[in-house]
Amino acid sequence: MTVLSVRHLTTYEYKAPVRFGEHRLMFRPRDSYDQRLISSDMIISPEPKRVRWFHDVFGNCVAVASFGTEAKELVFDTRIVLDHTPSNAPDFMIEDYAKTYPFTYGAEERPDISRLIERQYLDPEHLLDKWVRRFVRYGQRTDTGELLMTLTYAIKEGFTYSKRFERGTQDPLLTLSSGKGTCRDFAVLMMEAVRALGFASRFVSGYLYVPREKGEAHKGGGNTHAWCQVYLPGAGWVEFDPTNGIVGNRDLIRVAVARDPRQAIPLQGSYFGNAADYVGMTVSVDVQEIEAPAVVTGPDARPAERSHGDEGSGMGETVGNAVTTELEQA
Repeated sequence: MTVLSVRHLTTYEYKAPVRFGEHRLMFRPRDSYDQRLISSDMIISPEPKRVRWFHDVFGNCVAVASFGTEAKELVFDTRIVLDHTPSNAPDFMIEDYAKTYPFTYGAEERPDISRLIERQYLDPEHLLDKWVRRFVRYGQRTDTGELLMTLTYAIKEGFTYSKRFERGTQDPLLTLSSGKGTCRDFAVLMMEAVRALGFASRFVSGYLYVPREKGEAHKGGGNTHAWCQVYLPGAGWVEFDPTNGIVGNRDLIRVAVARDPRQAIPLQGSYFGNAADYVGMTVSVDVQEIEAPAVVTGPDARPAERSHGDEGSGMGETVGNAVTTELEQA
């Protein structure tokens, strides 16, 4: 068992006190057989007057914070501890009929994943189609797992990782032509590429654990991270991180999954004031391996989670006298 701690700290600064609108946060990791949330401690300053929780259409845990005070600083501080079980994705078990590409999803699965197969970006000259089909062995057997792993490694080796703090995600054709992008750009490029081949794929937002021995080998540490999943019959949703060439959940902590990156923005919200009042934001994400915490039982046991807020950060977009902020971290 590997126990990881995550501290995600984001601070917005303003020249003068501003009034805050609602902020929508997605920072609670998804509980599953390969990652189990042990504790979550969330603090927002200034203290919100209300925090409500719900699950979105994808089953992600979402918190919405409402404020009633003005301030020159807004801080989101999240601390998480979870049990993480790495998997060796090259060993995943695919149904016999899907081990060779192309294959067709079963009639029972297709209605539920059809929107995740649809392309989200235009490709009028079929440039992305032509690029991704270079990885398919026409006229001979194409192993499904090998195809997806080769595509993952091709993006890692053939493109340059470059941080970008502007809002939104690059069009995959721009990523393809420029040869560079952020982790979210590479995730979208791979999603659109595999969708062009008929695979179901979805966007994942979360955190990256960078072991000391990996050092610079992992890109995207110290910030929120993004990758994608591909649905394979028999194996289910399998992680593919084209930024780092990771196949499987090794070193990846899932927080949110979605059909489109805009549905998995870690934090989005607004403030009311002059656009010039916005000074900037700082973000830090620290992921460490720790000793497994002792389990407390009996009358002295207390809930591990204290819901006093959650996390945030981002860029500003002026809308009249209100400025909308979204967390768009590389």
